[in-house]
Amino acid sequence: MSRQPTDLSKFNNSWFKPGGNVLSRAMWYCLNGLFVNSRFPFSGFKIFLLRLFGAKIGTGCVVKPNVNIKYPWNLRVGNHTWIGEHAWIDNLTTVTIGNNCCISQGGFLLTGNHDYTGPAFDLIVRPIVLEDGAWVGAKSVVCPGVTLKSHAILTVGSIATKDLEEWAIYQGNPAVKIKDRSTTSV
Repeated sequence: MSRQPTDLSKFNNSWFKPGGNVLSRAMWYCLNGLFVNSRFPFSGFKIFLLRLFGAKIGTGCVVKPNVNIKYPWNLRVGNHTWIGEHAWIDNLTTVTIGNNCCISQGGFLLTGNHDYTGPAFDLIVRPIVLEDGAWVGAKSVVCPGVTLKSHAILTVGSIATKDLEEWAIYQGNPAVKIKDRSTTSV
């Protein structure tokens, strides 16, 4: 096995285009800090700001305090979705969240990572998809390129490193299927 030491002086992500321009990114950084990633309680105003900066957000959505969204122009959210306190959507590329989804407190959607196999530690970005009814439990992490299929659940403190089947419950690090999800009519 050949080994090369990491050399961060060789890191080059000039290929990466975050979207927006320098002014819009700077304005979003400030407004995100003042209103979205803060104790500011009014969800409707946060959604207004997100839409103003290019997010596509359906009706009936809730954005709780202290949510961090890196690039709103890379965010697509369906109807009646909840984003809980301290959730972090690190969307270097597209994050698509369906209808009736829940990202619980401290949930982390991570679209970027680094190639640890190369000495330059190259940036890797992959989109994330949460299909309708998916639930990301508190303090859970969804890794780059992962899809939570319809009504999949990632339980508290778990890490999704691969796609989650529909109507299934996953737990652990890395998350594994522990059982099927069922719901009852009221």
